[in-house]
Amino acid sequence: MALATRTDRRPSKARSVWDSTVGKKTVMAVSGLIMLLYLVVHMIGNLKIFFGPGDFNHYAHWLRTLGEPFMHYEWTLWVVRVVLVAAVVAHAVSAYQLSRRDIRARPHKYVHKKARTSYATRTMRWGGIILGLFIVWHILDLTTGHVHAGGFESGKPYQNVVDTFSTWYGNVIYIVAMLALGLHIRHGFWSAAQTLGVGSRARDRALKTAANVLALLLTAGFIAVPVGVMTGVVS
Repeated sequence: MALATRTDRRPSKARSVWDSTVGKKTVMAVSGLIMLLYLVVHMIGNLKIFFGPGDFNHYAHWLRTLGEPFMHYEWTLWVVRVVLVAAVVAHAVSAYQLSRRDIRARPHKYVHKKARTSYATRTMRWGGIILGLFIVWHILDLTTGHVHAGGFESGKPYQNVVDTFSTWYGNVIYIVAMLALGLHIRHGFWSAAQTLGVGSRARDRALKTAANVLALLLTAGFIAVPVGVMTGVVS
């Protein structure tokens, strides 16, 4: 009698982790922290615009030559971009799948909403969508120049930033996105700490304070650039 061929295989450990709710939350937390680190560095770099076009344009050029001569022109920048895109995709996919899993687990809406749920928590999903759309617009505006207001000048980021924030819609899009980012960070930082096991009753207050301060500083730091252009401080 012929033996039946066993075709079923156990999923790999990585797949098992990814399929679990804890695994997806961990991916969200780690990818979120990677993006947060990038945002801190990006904000500090953006603030160099207040030192004038020479300093800001030189900083943009330095980013492209970072790592030379070991790394070729723009190689380091492309490594950062690839890591960042991977983090954004992992964050978005895990957030979407967790959201769908949550909906399937609770198909009926609660009769009474939880009063203690923060505004940031209730708007995390919409905030993520707003930020996703903003990233696309931001790249097309200041990286590729496809939707840039006025004449996009390659290699002159200072002039391009001033052009963007000299339009009312450029300011509205950017400021709304940065406010959404602040709310996202405020909730996400604390949530990531809980997922990664850093949170505890003793640390909760400190973590929430750190989340609030970090969200406020990043929001204010990013919004300072369009405000600087609107007020004529940057021109």
